[in-house]
Amino acid sequence: MKKSVVALVGRPNVGKSTLFNRLVGSKMAIIEDIPGITRDRLYGNVKFENYSFHLIDTGGIDISDEKFNDEIKVQAEIAINEADVIVFVVDAKEGITTNDLVVKDMLLKSGKKIIVAINKIDSKLAKDNIYDFYELGFDNYINISSEQNEGIYELLKEITKDFKEVIEEDDDSIKFSVIGRPNVGKSSLVNAILNEERVIVSNVAGTTRDAIDTPFTYHNERFIVIDTAGMRKKGKIYEAVEKYSLLRSMKAIDRSDVCLLVLDAETGIIEHDKHIAGYAIEAGKPIIIVVNKWDTVDDKDESMKKFIKDIRNNFQFMPYAPIVFLSAKTHKRMHTLMPEIIKVYNNSTKMIATNLINDCIKDAYNLNLPPSYKGKRLKIYFCNQASNKPPTFNIQVNSKGLIHFSYERYLENKIRESFDFEGTPIVLQFKNKGEQEN
Repeated sequence: MKKSVVALVGRPNVGKSTLFNRLVGSKMAIIEDIPGITRDRLYGNVKFENYSFHLIDTGGIDISDEKFNDEIKVQAEIAINEADVIVFVVDAKEGITTNDLVVKDMLLKSGKKIIVAINKIDSKLAKDNIYDFYELGFDNYINISSEQNEGIYELLKEITKDFKEVIEEDDDSIKFSVIGRPNVGKSSLVNAILNEERVIVSNVAGTTRDAIDTPFTYHNERFIVIDTAGMRKKGKIYEAVEKYSLLRSMKAIDRSDVCLLVLDAETGIIEHDKHIAGYAIEAGKPIIIVVNKWDTVDDKDESMKKFIKDIRNNFQFMPYAPIVFLSAKTHKRMHTLMPEIIKVYNNSTKMIATNLINDCIKDAYNLNLPPSYKGKRLKIYFCNQASNKPPTFNIQVNSKGLIHFSYERYLENKIRESFDFEGTPIVLQFKNKGEQEN
């Protein structure tokens, strides 16, 4: 299912961030004890009833000095172009301002569905200003208080009213996305993959609104590569603000069986690389780290050792991710990539027999008993694999409250020592004895 995109747009201080946090909720944090991933994000995933959508926040649009701040203008244009639905947030406490009128003009030109969210209706001043906003000329108005959680259900109902579930075709194909910040060589890598001798490219390459999909066959197996660098219009504006490349990556990640995170051997690792990787992990997707432009590196043996060390230090939250060094430009080492994709995909779909995973967990438990807490010690009764993609294990215990994250990590490491889950995250779900499975 493809996720729709909803953008929050408005002038500064109307409560967009509060509304963003209200809609995204606890899902905003990726994983609390993971280093190197910011929690102050412009993007989030929202789940409401049977729908799920991407939510994007924008900086406040201000016309100080009679002109837009250039970066904010670019951000707003990107959000408007990418969004299926735009929520225009206004402040009932202050009423209509000149900035609101500027935002209105931008949105009327977009042709998108616009919902005016009149925020801060809990203010005593709101009743004098609410009806003035109807002069903006839009069709949909919802009164809300992000702070007090008023009107949020009605807003979500209106946002999702016209959403449709789109079932992906080619479900038997392995889909992998090429993700990463701008200018790391994503499109060049896709072209290099499709130009490999053993690859047969379909003569009908499909395109989506979000990215370019190309079906191909490799060793008689069907694949679809999703190139997140593919944009149909206003290409340069999308590259102007690096953070917004993340939105394309997020949408591609959702549709992927495997993600290729492309790094640039010339520029090295930056914080944005970790943000993009974090979304793949949050989505439970297998991931391969691809170091591109390896032809530009001198003393390759020493450089490779150093780069691997840097990757492991910066991506401590996914030590299981394999690393591939290659050059899309010269095709050197390209032959190493497709076998890794197949291996990682197979690992993500693997199911372990109950008796084998039980033995693994029991041996790990007996080898290293968890510390007691207030006279109580964690006991593990039973373990089974509940699902795959990603591999998910249910572990029955006496009390979930006794589980420390370090012991959970220890159990995960023991599972990885016993079974090959290279490239894929695995999920441990602890349940009290007798607790129903979800």
